[in-house]
Amino acid sequence: MSPRRSYDQYCSAARALDLVGDRWTLLIVRELLAGPRRYTDLHADLPGVSTDVLASRLKDMERDGLSTRRRLPPPGAAYVYELTDRGRELMPVLAALSAWGRAELGERRPTDAVRAHWFALPLLRALEAVAEGQGEGLVEVRLEEGEFHLHVGTEKGPVYGDGPAPGEPDARLVLDAATCEAVSRGELSLVDAVRAGRVTVTGDGMAAKALREA
Repeated sequence: MSPRRSYDQYCSAARALDLVGDRWTLLIVRELLAGPRRYTDLHADLPGVSTDVLASRLKDMERDGLSTRRRLPPPGAAYVYELTDRGRELMPVLAALSAWGRAELGERRPTDAVRAHWFALPLLRALEAVAEGQGEGLVEVRLEEGEFHLHVGTEKGPVYGDGPAPGEPDARLVLDAATCEAVSRGELSLVDAVRAGRVTVTGDGMAAKALREA
């Protein structure tokens, strides 16, 4: 394990960057917001990271109290990585960074990798703005690139997850890539996309009602 590098500045922003300022660290946090992940899953969903760098970052995060590693019981018997409470506190940091960075998205480049769940944070932000104060909800999202689900308004546990929702969701959203990208870039609100018929909303939960009635 490499020694922690430091800016050696008595500043909370500098101290924070001592822990999460290295390349890939915050993107690993983004992936672990989905809950426990195996190393192979992390590597598959972080295209471009080398195995050495990923292993190093995970060790650094464990040392710094941002994540832990545990072994699944049989028949799984694989190691998984997950965020600690301290690591989960980075959720609003990533949400703010995602909101700030949407102006940089532009049109998708031919070289851009994409995973369906990378749209989780911008869609979660849009949903929480619509369903603010209405408690927790489970929302399933279906895109051309795949399916994922969001835990709206939750304070503990995973923020999102790959694949269909575990159990009956409060709302199901079906939308195409162009609409999702426009919402992510801030060019189109989720409510306007629903009104324009670009998002199909089904379900009887609060999230579905909030979107239909907004």
